[in-house]
Amino acid sequence: MHFDWWTLALQTVNFAILVWLLHRFLYKPMLRMIDARKAAVQKQYDEAKVVEDKAKADLAKIEAERAGIAAEREAALKATAAQAQGAAETRRAQAEREAQALLEAARKSLTTEREHALAELRRSALDVGAEFARRLLAEVPAQLRAEAWIERIEQHLKALPKTELDTLIRQFTDGSALTVVTASPLPPETADTWRARLRRPLGDGITITFVVDPDLIAGAELHFPTAILRFSWQSALAAMRSEIGAHADAH
Repeated sequence: MHFDWWTLALQTVNFAILVWLLHRFLYKPMLRMIDARKAAVQKQYDEAKVVEDKAKADLAKIEAERAGIAAEREAALKATAAQAQGAAETRRAQAEREAQALLEAARKSLTTEREHALAELRRSALDVGAEFARRLLAEVPAQLRAEAWIERIEQHLKALPKTELDTLIRQFTDGSALTVVTASPLPPETADTWRARLRRPLGDGITITFVVDPDLIAGAELHFPTAILRFSWQSALAAMRSEIGAHADAH
């Protein structure tokens, strides 16, 4: 077999030209098409990624807003519940205070009414006791009653400090009289006895007159020109009534 180098050379040249033609008119255009297609796909992918990222951002924003709304709703519900509870507590406390005030007022009113009732009862008891004592004393001889009271008056005058007694005595320097008020008339001899026993501490020169006042119930009063010494049951009863009234008013 004969090998032709010229044929080989021509075929090699033809193959090279073919390769150049394919590279020039087929391979490069195909590469450009592939690159263009790849760029288009990459662009679409990038755009899709942008849209996806934006969608994710919007979704996250919506979720955040939803969470914020839920938190605000929960906070509003808690605030409303707390406000309602506070208002209820305030109303209950106010109701308790009002109820306590009513109870206290009712208690004070009952206490006051009871004190006034007791005071009135004590006054009535004093009046009944005074009337009962008046009737009992009426059965006691006047001389015995007079002796008891003049004894008490003498003891009181003797127990006075000298300055006070002198002040009483000086009231008679202008001739003024001492008026002795008794609950019942004194017999003449008893009146003379009283004059004598009163002049011992007060002086022999004083004038003594006697007046009757049944309201005294028992005892006597010495009316000096500017002073009164009371030794009667009326004054004792008046002091008791005043004490009862003051005690009732204090409550």
